[in-house]
Amino acid sequence: MSACTSCGACCTSFRVDFAVYELQSMGGTVPDGLAVEVNGSTCRMRGTDHVPIRCAALTGKVGEQVACGIYEWRPSPCQEFQEGDYACNKARTRHGLPPLDDSLL
Repeated sequence: MSACTSCGACCTSFRVDFAVYELQSMGGTVPDGLAVEVNGSTCRMRGTDHVPIRCAALTGKVGEQVACGIYEWRPSPCQEFQEGDYACNKARTRHGLPPLDDSLL
């Protein structure tokens, strides 16, 4: 089981900006209703644009059990995020969760 299904810290720690072309209406996969326009070329996942941050696609309780409601259709920044990397461990620390050790991955 991936640590991601019990964590979710990244989904409540970072702003998620992506190209407008990733929206379904533009031929991409991200549902339009879960994004807000930043400018003509950039969108942001709803919920990551204010404090407290919590992506609108996140379900569950951080640090216990979570899921992404659009996992198969999530934007590129989410697809590129790596379990156990610096940003992951930084987000986990913000939520009082221990960093992931390479031996756990």
